[in-house]
Amino acid sequence: MFSTWLYGDPRHVLYPKNSTGWFCGIGANKDRPYLFYFDILKCATSVNVIATALNGIHCLLIAMVVSLLFLLLLRFTAPVMVWVLIFGVLAAGAYGIWHCYWEYDNFKNLSASINDIGFTTNFSVYLEVQETWLAILIIISVVEAILLLTLIFLRTRILIAIALIQEASKTISYMMSALAFPLITFVLLLVCVAYWGTTALYLATSGDPVYKVVALNSTMSSCQGINGTVTCDPQNFSADAYPNCPSASCIFIKYNDEGLLQRSLFNLQIFNAIAFLWCANFVIALGQCTLAGAFASYYWAFRKPQDIPMFPVCAAFLRTLRYHVGSLAFGALILTLVQIVRVILEYIDHKTKSSQNAVARFIMCCLKCCFWCLEKFVKFLNRNAYIMIAIYGKNFCVSAKKAFMLLLRNAIRVVVLDKVTDLLLFFGKLLVVGGVGVLSFFFFSGRIHLPDSNFSSESLNYYWMPIIVVVIGSYLIAHAFFSVYSMCVDTLFLCFLEDLERNDGSQQKPYLMSKSLRKILNKSNESPKQRKRNN
Repeated sequence: MFSTWLYGDPRHVLYPKNSTGWFCGIGANKDRPYLFYFDILKCATSVNVIATALNGIHCLLIAMVVSLLFLLLLRFTAPVMVWVLIFGVLAAGAYGIWHCYWEYDNFKNLSASINDIGFTTNFSVYLEVQETWLAILIIISVVEAILLLTLIFLRTRILIAIALIQEASKTISYMMSALAFPLITFVLLLVCVAYWGTTALYLATSGDPVYKVVALNSTMSSCQGINGTVTCDPQNFSADAYPNCPSASCIFIKYNDEGLLQRSLFNLQIFNAIAFLWCANFVIALGQCTLAGAFASYYWAFRKPQDIPMFPVCAAFLRTLRYHVGSLAFGALILTLVQIVRVILEYIDHKTKSSQNAVARFIMCCLKCCFWCLEKFVKFLNRNAYIMIAIYGKNFCVSAKKAFMLLLRNAIRVVVLDKVTDLLLFFGKLLVVGGVGVLSFFFFSGRIHLPDSNFSSESLNYYWMPIIVVVIGSYLIAHAFFSVYSMCVDTLFLCFLEDLERNDGSQQKPYLMSKSLRKILNKSNESPKQRKRNN
């Protein structure tokens, strides 16, 4: 890559050039810096655009506040929200059963059956057949029965999931700086993107420009011998050197593709892309391990919050940089290799799509599906391995094995906690994005006005554009906050499982879980009086 930075010249894409290959505003064109094109800066610095921008920032701040309040209120409202959502799903299923039976009863006197209709693309016809509603009724009833049985047999695990969610809200309230840590991850990702883009730019412009003598608008036979065959230097070129061809000019033809560097540009671009994927995955791993270390310090504190380290996020970040960089890089490399295979499969599928038969398309689809599942599994395994690395400080392989075996021994708890947390966070994202989206629509469309604001709907010709930007920004903000919360839940869950296996409630090995969790599991720590009585 060093030769790339040495020979590349990004000016080829940053500055316009004339027909001789000279940059505008540089060298011989120093006094001619302008090109006739639209100046986007004048539009961006106008008063109206700045006032749209400021109002959009207000909406994004509202999204940030709502996300924060939602996460903190989960400490008190999580049980209510979880049970309301669960019984809401059951109620919707019960209504579906009743509706299907009602439709089935209405069509029982009709003589038409599914055999009479056969196959048709008009699916509304099937809704007028009794057998269709009977099939839907059976399917919904089976799903409803499964949900009821699941709720009955897994009610204790649901209570554990709710308690961990409440504990996560409590943890975040003690270390609010954790919610700002995604900004550091975002900045580091921007650095990775900037390095990749700059290197790719230098690679794309690393060839020297080639200039040749070209006879413009000339059919003279004396010009044919030199037309496009003789190289030239635009700085020292003079048409007087070609008296038999007065229209000769020194014109830029292409970039030089000779030499080892120029012949390896495609491979270097691939290596640059792979390096970008590795760096991006490493930055994400660094953020996950840092947050896991901070949240684990809360769980394993015997007295909360007295025993929590001062500045736990900063301490976890420095500890991760000092001891765990190699493990994080190895985990990021494994994920990068899987992503490279997926990219190769997508490239092959794109290039051969027109010539594939049914069998080839099926095989390609299966391969893409398998590696998509593999990538999801590797991300899941890496995430939990980073938590174990933050807790015990072991290398990646040992931590990944320990995390996988621990989760495997508690598979049902893992599934219940994952689904309950996903349900709550999905509801939270829907609340934040939907609420801010509706608010921005009424605001930018001029239906509501802020006090002491000069904004009016007439100043925006297309008010949907800022609304879309605000909605996307709100989602990114909510995702950043909720990703921290999700990491907190996962960390506390692994710590909880380790606590159950390592400790027994005695004076020597007391449980460090919260009282609510101990109550759900009928666990208790031995008091000094009980210990004396047992002895």
